[in-house]
Amino acid sequence: MEKPYAPACDRNRQVILEVLKKIIDENCHHLLEIGAGTGQHAVYMAPHFPQMKWVVSDVAAQSLGIKMWLKEASAKNIEGPIRLEIGKDDFPTDRSFQVVFTANTMHIMAWKQVKSMIKLCGKRLRVGAKMCVYGPFNYNQTYTSESNAKFDQFLKARDPQSGIRHFEDVDKAMQQAGFTLLEDIAMPAHNHFLIYQRRLHGS
Repeated sequence: MEKPYAPACDRNRQVILEVLKKIIDENCHHLLEIGAGTGQHAVYMAPHFPQMKWVVSDVAAQSLGIKMWLKEASAKNIEGPIRLEIGKDDFPTDRSFQVVFTANTMHIMAWKQVKSMIKLCGKRLRVGAKMCVYGPFNYNQTYTSESNAKFDQFLKARDPQSGIRHFEDVDKAMQQAGFTLLEDIAMPAHNHFLIYQRRLHGS
């Protein structure tokens, strides 16, 4: 098998890293990446946070490709890949995560899976933990660019259950799961970086 490669990861990795550097401090010891894909983000970013274990997870089909990237990188603070299929698998139970990071996953998943992922994070993350989501979103039921509109059409033609999510729907699901939006950062290529923090339910 040839090592998989996602060009988008090389294009967005530095701008994502700059945001994560503002979020992750010396008190953050474990980060869980949901939907690690090829593993490129972990390989590039984890060395910048030597005090933290970066745990990669994805569906079983992605495992071999991730292992190829991790073996070549030999990064000491990356763990996994762990199989995490939303709707079927739970978080690793041997540790607590201060940060969950997921990039370009919500528009690939069915909406039901997106809500399941959010509920799982709400159930497993402790108060104060952060959930960071990167990707394209619609606002006020409207595409933010012509390129996003075309991308959405492409996604839905391939899988009718996928597609760019409406920020308002995501935010409502996050609020219901016990999260508060800390920041919505506009990123290059009409993407956004959403930073949520787990709060006490009802607070």
